[in-house]
Amino acid sequence: MRVRPGIWLVTLLSAVVISEGLLYFFFFADLAIPEAPWIGRTLTPKTKGTPQEIGDYDVLGRTVSKAEADELAPTSDGRRYLAPENGAVKITQDLLDLGRRAFYEETYGNEVFLTDVVGVIDGPINISKLTKAVTALGGKPTTNLQVRLDRDVTIGGRTFRRGTWVNTGLDVPPGALVPLGMRVFLQQGRLRVGMTCAACHAAVDPDTGAIIEGAPNADVNAGLLLAFATNSAAFFRQTGINPTRFPAGDHIYLKADGREARLPDPIAVEDAVDAALLAWPPGNFDSTGDLQNNPTQIPTSYTFGAWPYGWSGFASTGWFHGLTTLNANVHGTNSDMTTGADSSEDLLGIDKETYLGIILQRSANEDFRLSEGERPSLFFKRVDPTPGTPGMNQAVSMPGYPKGSIFILDGLMPNTPGLPVAAQLNGMSAWQNTLSPPPSQSDDSVAIRRGAQIFSKAGCGNCHAGRYFTSNRVIAQPDIGTHPSRAKALAAFWWTFVPPETYPANVPVPLPPGPNVLPVPTDITAAEDRRLAYARDNPAGGYKVPSLLGLRVSAPYLHDGGVAAGPEAFRREGERRVVAKQNQLGTSILFRGMLPDPGNSLRAFLDRDLRASVIAANRADPRLQKANVDGSGHHVWVDRAGGYSLQDQDDLIAFLLSLDDEPIIVP
Repeated sequence: MRVRPGIWLVTLLSAVVISEGLLYFFFFADLAIPEAPWIGRTLTPKTKGTPQEIGDYDVLGRTVSKAEADELAPTSDGRRYLAPENGAVKITQDLLDLGRRAFYEETYGNEVFLTDVVGVIDGPINISKLTKAVTALGGKPTTNLQVRLDRDVTIGGRTFRRGTWVNTGLDVPPGALVPLGMRVFLQQGRLRVGMTCAACHAAVDPDTGAIIEGAPNADVNAGLLLAFATNSAAFFRQTGINPTRFPAGDHIYLKADGREARLPDPIAVEDAVDAALLAWPPGNFDSTGDLQNNPTQIPTSYTFGAWPYGWSGFASTGWFHGLTTLNANVHGTNSDMTTGADSSEDLLGIDKETYLGIILQRSANEDFRLSEGERPSLFFKRVDPTPGTPGMNQAVSMPGYPKGSIFILDGLMPNTPGLPVAAQLNGMSAWQNTLSPPPSQSDDSVAIRRGAQIFSKAGCGNCHAGRYFTSNRVIAQPDIGTHPSRAKALAAFWWTFVPPETYPANVPVPLPPGPNVLPVPTDITAAEDRRLAYARDNPAGGYKVPSLLGLRVSAPYLHDGGVAAGPEAFRREGERRVVAKQNQLGTSILFRGMLPDPGNSLRAFLDRDLRASVIAANRADPRLQKANVDGSGHHVWVDRAGGYSLQDQDDLIAFLLSLDDEPIIVP
């Protein structure tokens, strides 16, 4: 039985969270909080929406406007083209509502992996401490929930002393019981925690306490939260740690051929993975799963017109020009590592039994902990909460599985049973495409117009073109000059891909026998961009040209989030800006709980001398070096050496920060 909690249930579950001893009273309950926030508690009603209309269609990545659809509908060919059987998805209010609910509420069951396997609430930061921290807010909002440790803790070789206030970076809206994007489940007497899109892609406005839908949570400390879990080693593929290179431990398991072997030393692997996770800067997450420590900055969800998606543009085909692909990846490889078991040999060179054994040998819940002397895949089949589906999360095996495709990278599409194929993913895509950044706070239109002229003069519009300030292209890494590590992170995936196919969006889940299959067109994105996104035929790979909308709410900058400066980092000295506070330079400030100042971070982006200081600060931090974050590249300067005045620089920054829901001017 699943009950939607009203006010009394919220109060009840809050009491359960505070006093876990009450759980046995509600053993048969199945509750979850919170639900999607009321729209009036967000800034979205104050923004101007995008041109997407109710009545538009998306046909596997090709947009059909409402006017065009009205012309096609009277003809038989037109009706066939707009039919769900052809892959057409009609944008309706119901679809948008479904997408918004999924954005805030849908975990696809990742609470089981995160709680029972990874142990995210069994470590020093647990439900009791989180609840105490939220309660201490007294109903006030925060952009950084702090948790106080009650004992000394050593994680990844680093000791956190008793009494330390840990910055989680979790946002809490006014009056909320749990952080934004976190869902707390009471499932047959067991408390579990899952994460939704909102944890990373929505933020609390520090001035009003309202939720900024689509803004990245710039300081969410995902690496630290995972490192503090009891079985962080389950996330080894998102770091630079290959457990098979570690000495064997005592745990005996059976390989595919029935021979006995020993899994890598669990403590050594745990410590190494913890250290790698602690190197992730707040606001970053590693989505690559390539055994390299390559966290990328969390992007905005101001997605309309900003395709292709992902740091390299890897999400470039299928519904909503690849946005559905991006949404699938977030809830696949990123939140349930067991989804990679069937492809681990091809992608990582680690056989399936060893891969699953490493993940499960120290599971937080004994029921999910690999038994001694057992074959991991058979053990997993016995405990899998979604029998018949690879991985723990609710998902649909796509045509060609266990191979992936450029449409669904790991071959598994997250999908809640009872809803048609991709209904929630497409709903999230359609809803995200309605979002715009909040209106700019600047009213200096004269400076903004001067800044637009500098923007054009400096050649910024060559790449950041049009209404959405992007050319929708991928630029080769040697040309853009940013850190080379991430640009080639998905190279191994390309060589395992099969031709992309999908089931039509009206096919029910669970799938019926012999469902129809459609080819997913790839020609909506240039072949060169697709190759660069996966470092094919160009081993260096590339980075996509992002939209510039919402820069005021998305500092720091660059794909690695490496260009960051605090509010007092610089001071004026004559006709230039110089470093005033060295300790406010670089992404390291996020580790100390300081949010980057958008204006100063943009100044460091544009001024070669200031950027050099930021890069030097980044390279002096061993954590950032471990995470391949340095803030280098994108050498487009608006500074004295380039022939620009300080006023020119000020005006350009004013222009860039003004790019909101309705820019004053589009060069």
